[in-house]
Amino acid sequence: MQNDTIMNALFLSRLQFAITIAVHFIFVTLSLGMVWLLFIVETLAWRKKDPNWEKAGRFFGKIFVTTFVFGVVTGLVMEFQFGTNWAAFSDFSGEIFGTPLAAEGMFTFFLESVFIGIYIFGRNKVSRGVHWFSILMVTLGATFSAFWILVANSWMHTPDGYIIQQGKIILNDFSKVVFSKSIWPRFFHTVDGVLIAGAIFMAGVSAYLYLKNKEVELAKKTLKLAIIFGFITSMLELYPFGDMSARQVAATQPTKFASIESVEKTQKGAPLVLFGIPVEKPRHLIKEVRIPYVLSWLAFRDINAEIKGFDQYDSSELPPFTLTFTSFHLMVALGLFFIAINGFGTLLLFKDRIFKKRWFLLILVIIIPLPVIACQLGWITTEVGRQPWIVYGVLKTADAVSVNVNTGEVLISIILFSILYFIITAFYIYLIVTDIKRGPQPLKEEPGY
Repeated sequence: MQNDTIMNALFLSRLQFAITIAVHFIFVTLSLGMVWLLFIVETLAWRKKDPNWEKAGRFFGKIFVTTFVFGVVTGLVMEFQFGTNWAAFSDFSGEIFGTPLAAEGMFTFFLESVFIGIYIFGRNKVSRGVHWFSILMVTLGATFSAFWILVANSWMHTPDGYIIQQGKIILNDFSKVVFSKSIWPRFFHTVDGVLIAGAIFMAGVSAYLYLKNKEVELAKKTLKLAIIFGFITSMLELYPFGDMSARQVAATQPTKFASIESVEKTQKGAPLVLFGIPVEKPRHLIKEVRIPYVLSWLAFRDINAEIKGFDQYDSSELPPFTLTFTSFHLMVALGLFFIAINGFGTLLLFKDRIFKKRWFLLILVIIIPLPVIACQLGWITTEVGRQPWIVYGVLKTADAVSVNVNTGEVLISIILFSILYFIITAFYIYLIVTDIKRGPQPLKEEPGY
């Protein structure tokens, strides 16, 4: 009975964390994705003294600030959960896990908070150079913030720089914690993914403005920027960043790799899955299409390299198959779609025909949510694929949950958080849609935010 209670609390605690972080990740994806494009826009406004770029900076800056604020609000809950729902994890590994989170809060978030104030309230009150410097600092702060969060997460996937004493993880080498084996593949892959989301968001909003005949010249400029930026980042996500990430998983997390690629049996010259329908028990694919030898080459640059399969592990050591496999392949499919849509858009730009293809502009508006969904799918692949471990190979998720929090308490908190997050998200969508429909305002009517 006690085990059933713990397992129920475990499932509900995982569900609660999944709900809260999924909502928070929406705002992280859009804010970090937009801020680099906003930095480019503000740079062009400063250097070219073009009123269209300045109006674009004000318009997209307002959207970014709104998204940033909602990201801060939704992010507060997650850190509390480590103490309430995951006390055993915090007690076991808090000395290491808490360090990068503290660095993120003390340095990068402080940097963002200070300079975002200057960016919002300093327009027309400080020099153009100082105002430009403020958005540069916000951009760097947001990127460094992502780095420290990913340091903590990457350490959970590829733990290093520690020793275990008296049942707790003790920091032994801080540099190995920060620069774990998965940090750079994960950092570049994640950041580039959100940049794609920011580019498609800007492209879709710009296309909407053009279709509605609102600030047409501004919309043309920002659409061109977003399409080219989106094409470059989409290509980089395939290679080298996606390739780098997959090879790192193959080398350090073989159970996850076997699940995302459906390697049923250990084999040399493993084939790559192009299509398949996953079946959980026993783990296999139906209606599968594979290309011989390609998986071994992609993972280890050797067509005869051995790839470990499900047969090498006890079933209790493997992550859920269907969800891991499906989320990964949907993410890859969306990534290829982004390359195609941005590539086609770039071709139309060079032929000076993009603004004549109203159907294409409508597609850009419709697909705004897809990169956010792709980032969510990537997160699902990463975190579900790590199971049953919370610290890979060291601490299992079942041993990390708080034993003094009962099922009823977690269930009530899930219901309350779900209602709250639904209201927050709905309010955010209302604000953003209202701003987009209103469109950029003439400079004389908008002295600040």
